[in-house]
Amino acid sequence: MDLQTRILIVDDDEGIRSLIGEFLAKHGYETVTAADPLEMRALLAREAFDLIVLDVMMPREDGLTAMRQMGADAPPVIMLSAVGSDVDRIVGLEMGADDYLAKPCNPRELLARIRTVLRRRAAVTPAAEPSTACDPAPNSGACLHFAGWRMDLGLRLLFDPTSALISLSDGEFRLLRAFAQHPRRVLTRDQLLDWSRGEDSEHYDRAIDVQLSRLRRKLAEGQGGGDIIRTVRNEGYLFVPAVTDR
Repeated sequence: MDLQTRILIVDDDEGIRSLIGEFLAKHGYETVTAADPLEMRALLAREAFDLIVLDVMMPREDGLTAMRQMGADAPPVIMLSAVGSDVDRIVGLEMGADDYLAKPCNPRELLARIRTVLRRRAAVTPAAEPSTACDPAPNSGACLHFAGWRMDLGLRLLFDPTSALISLSDGEFRLLRAFAQHPRRVLTRDQLLDWSRGEDSEHYDRAIDVQLSRLRRKLAEGQGGGDIIRTVRNEGYLFVPAVTDR
């Protein structure tokens, strides 16, 4: 365990903050707590964190509103909520959360989710402007190419045909990778969820619809990305272009 891995716990309940913080500290994480989003933003402004555990239902400002105001460089977020319906989970995912747990949650389950999210974010973040070619460094993986687009699997970066960088969340990148690794075949929601979030994830069909809508919107922002993913009525989705790893 990397002792420098820092987790920010944001909850208006002091007992919950202490319980989660002490449990994670026993498993090698450095934890810092905040009682509300205002305190969270003050901490984020002066300190670096690897992940945020964020409560949804807080007085004055809720967790969803707080997450909406986070910048693109914010750390990954796992949301906790006393309301555990599918709709609330979907809203949390739509807002950009990396995972969502209903309260009260088992601390061991939260620990497992934290480890999973951190593994997903383990790809190297480039310190400088990304190159238009695949980085040959050991931490860079293969590149996939389709319709003029380039997807660096190691650095988790996506470039449109003009080499413009398209900003994707971790979930959006994994969803696009699932498509690109299974091109020109109809994929069901369950397949996409298994391949993009893992077979241990709970299956929420509408959550895939939400993430897909966001991914399509971002692809459309790039050059020629409006028809890369096509809906096949009553069956699923089709990744239209051919994919190469040249």
